[in-house]
Amino acid sequence: MHDDSAMVEGRIARFVRERLVPATYMERVPLDVTAWTAPGEPVPFDHALRQRFGPLPAGTAWGRPWGTVWFHLTGPVPPGWEHAEVLVDLGFSGAQPGFQAEGLVYASDGTVLSGIEPYRRHVPVTGPSVDLYVEAAANPDLSGGWEFAPTPLGDPATAGDAPLYRLGAVDVARLDPRVWELVQDVWTLRGLLGELPRDTPRRAEVLRALERMVDAVDPHDVSGTAAGGRALLAPVLAAPAHASAHRVHAVGHAHLDSAWLWPVRETVRKVARTVANVLSLMDADAGFTFAMSSAQQFAWLAQDQPALFARLRERVAEGRFVPVGGMWVESDTNLPGGEALTRQFVTGGRWFREHLGVECAEAWLPDSFGYSGNLPQIMAAAGARWFLTQKLSWNETDTMPHHSFEWEGIDGTRVFTHFPPVDTYGAELSGAELARASRRFAEKGRANTSLAPFGWSDGGGGPTREMLAAAARTRDLEGSPRVTLSTPSAFHSAARAEYPRPPVWSGEMYLEFHRGTYTSQARTKRGNRRSEHLLREAELWAATATVRTGVPYPADALRRCWETVLLQQFHDILPGTSIAWVHQEAERRYAEVAATLESVIAEALAALTGPGDDPITVNAGPYPRSGVPALGSARLPRPGPANPATRDDGSVVLDDGQVRAVVDRRGLLVSLVARGREVIPPGAAANLLQVHRDTPTSWDAWDLDEHHRRTVHDLVDLDSLTVDGGTVRVVRSVGASRITQAITLHDGAVDVVTEVDWHERQKLLKLAFPLDVHAERAASEIQFGHVFRPTHANTSWDAARFETCAHRWVHVGEPGFGVAIANDATYGHDIGRSTRPDGGTTTTVRLSLLRAPLFPDPSADQGTHRFAVGIRPGASVPDAVAEGYRLNLPLRTVTGGRDVEPLVSVDHPGVVVEAVKLAEDGSGDVVVRLYEAFGGRATAVVTAAFPHARVVETDLHERPVPAPVAQDGDRLELRPFRIATLRFRSPRFVT
Repeated sequence: MHDDSAMVEGRIARFVRERLVPATYMERVPLDVTAWTAPGEPVPFDHALRQRFGPLPAGTAWGRPWGTVWFHLTGPVPPGWEHAEVLVDLGFSGAQPGFQAEGLVYASDGTVLSGIEPYRRHVPVTGPSVDLYVEAAANPDLSGGWEFAPTPLGDPATAGDAPLYRLGAVDVARLDPRVWELVQDVWTLRGLLGELPRDTPRRAEVLRALERMVDAVDPHDVSGTAAGGRALLAPVLAAPAHASAHRVHAVGHAHLDSAWLWPVRETVRKVARTVANVLSLMDADAGFTFAMSSAQQFAWLAQDQPALFARLRERVAEGRFVPVGGMWVESDTNLPGGEALTRQFVTGGRWFREHLGVECAEAWLPDSFGYSGNLPQIMAAAGARWFLTQKLSWNETDTMPHHSFEWEGIDGTRVFTHFPPVDTYGAELSGAELARASRRFAEKGRANTSLAPFGWSDGGGGPTREMLAAAARTRDLEGSPRVTLSTPSAFHSAARAEYPRPPVWSGEMYLEFHRGTYTSQARTKRGNRRSEHLLREAELWAATATVRTGVPYPADALRRCWETVLLQQFHDILPGTSIAWVHQEAERRYAEVAATLESVIAEALAALTGPGDDPITVNAGPYPRSGVPALGSARLPRPGPANPATRDDGSVVLDDGQVRAVVDRRGLLVSLVARGREVIPPGAAANLLQVHRDTPTSWDAWDLDEHHRRTVHDLVDLDSLTVDGGTVRVVRSVGASRITQAITLHDGAVDVVTEVDWHERQKLLKLAFPLDVHAERAASEIQFGHVFRPTHANTSWDAARFETCAHRWVHVGEPGFGVAIANDATYGHDIGRSTRPDGGTTTTVRLSLLRAPLFPDPSADQGTHRFAVGIRPGASVPDAVAEGYRLNLPLRTVTGGRDVEPLVSVDHPGVVVEAVKLAEDGSGDVVVRLYEAFGGRATAVVTAAFPHARVVETDLHERPVPAPVAQDGDRLELRPFRIATLRFRSPRFVT
């Protein structure tokens, strides 16, 4: 037989496009449309209802960027119509749902009915007439076809007022269920056809069945012949899947970015639209379940749409609407500090328990940009038994070897982890997606089950009725995986049962992509770092003041600050990949947080130190400094820096008796001697600012491509070098930017404070420190510990890790000698090793200070910035830990009449106090979080200097665990990098 399959497929495609889809609705009648434009920010339904609406016919332009227009839709439903629906075209484009106009539909009494999206334009009608309101959002499409071109639309100040959309048809229409079902049959079978091998009998069977359907359905009477067409397809749809077919647990989902190419205030509305869609689908399909993460998004809904939230709670109680993840938001996991990452789970978990009565058994981060090596321990301590992500499918170079496995953290904790092989968090359950899941699943022969999150995502929207139809048709279909509508917990139980001994991946899961997220939007990152440390100080001093003086603990103020900081750790805010609006708002809110926390700190310290005029130095850090005890105070002057000495050649010498540093006439560090050893390699210079061209192939704010290394300009020319007291001040210019550095030396560390007025575009500013150290690996601080990464590029995995994330410090060394480099606001680093002509080895540490990407924020990083870096030669890893705290928790001086005795103390330097606070439940119990910081076993005595009934060890939610510390003074045993949370019971609440 001649092979005419290509011609037949073309005929089928045209028939579907021109005949079947247009026949889905038998009749349409236009509705009357009036409109009112909100003059500013969005308003509630009751407010809009009171406004004067005017006519707005189809074809009329509407909606300035980010504006809101309320449409009122009215008209009769023709008598005798069954399956009537209102169809609304807001002027949709071909862009993905969630990246353009969208709306929320209300009944005339204010009841929320559903969202309106490009692929969900319908609203069911039950009565004889239509009387609906649509709150329509004129959100611009900033994706721009993913060409990454600069756009002014991300900032209301530059977006303009020109209308973005033109209203399309707004009709009441009569759905033809027979044709609609036929369209779904054909969609599934055509998807299957595209994946079956061309030489298989099954493919030929499906193709000829579709061909017979086209023959049977009369193009002039599609409605009357659709049933016959379906009957011809029924046998191929009924053929069961192979016994060995891959099993897919399809979980309804709508990954909804808490901010990205839209502001936070728009996400609040996106949540309502998505939830309304989901609840509407649940009303129509009793088998449909849906998983939604982020307690913050539930909280927004409860506040802004309480009636809709009440309906959601009913579905949660039924087990059909499933809160997942247990976190406040789907945060980044590279950049947040350790305590902040725990608070994502503490704050999110508490909200879910109190408002929905649920405990989340999993962590759910499908789209974050890599995963910290200590995340397994944090997840497990929060009660998570398994973890889901798919982001590492985006790796540029290497493919992760597993889809279901145990992930082992740096302390040894293991958590069952799943990467959906469908390689998306927003599937449509198409034939191509399902075939991909089956084909790529790496555990074949040992396991055969995967999860597929389905539903429009990123901008929300969620599943559609068409996706549910696809799930139904692939439940047991020859040539396809078996698809079951499921829940995350059902998947986890099945996956664990069939794979009791999965492989293990140990350590961080580095995303070989989006490396620029460690650096983009430096002010947002500084705001986060400063907020995290101010929160530590505020909780410490407030808890100490409450215990010691009885002043009220400012729990509400602290909670609000934490919620703000946690929201802004969302994986498109803190990484610096959102529009200008988002980052401008983030900077404002960080300033508000700082003002609140400084007030809390000042009030607590005033209560603790009492009246008086004595200067008192307080230390919120975990290590004594300059005679001031950890977590306490002393009446000692703060030491000043070493006095510089200028030499005849214009260089400046700094010497404090421990370290001798020489800054040459170019403002570069050309000598650094500690313990009798020169740290700067021969002929090299440190404190070297370097500018690279930074033009990624795509994803501008996200990506830092390897090719940036090939173009570099060293900033060795200067405008001036002056000595001001104990400070060497260096001023440079590059392009339209000005850079000022203040260099000081005290207590064995060189501090470099760099202030930049940055006006470059698509440039990367790095600060380099070449060191005469043969380092096989570099230690980089992460949450509650550190990881070692090789300084070579032996493997593709090593080579792809050319830019890495570190928190407060990095350390490079060889046996007996090392160098610690700390920072107060920088995350991006690259650390490499080279061999000199003299045979020696140079290890170079470079900190990425600034970028200037043009998309999605063309003004990214413009303006003023401040970075502090500390270099401590002759340092060990324990010294690096202390240096990180020194630079990020500067001593404070207040006036008062008495010292502050530390609330708790620890007798082992490797056991670090990370948080001191009062318990979340308001009991007055004191909670202390500690961790082993050096990477070895530690036995420590934790001493509480306040009355308490007993001490117990708890999980992150402050609930006892089966490893209690019986009483004050008992020894605490910690394995490397272990986190321990101790709860000191208040005597008032213990019987």
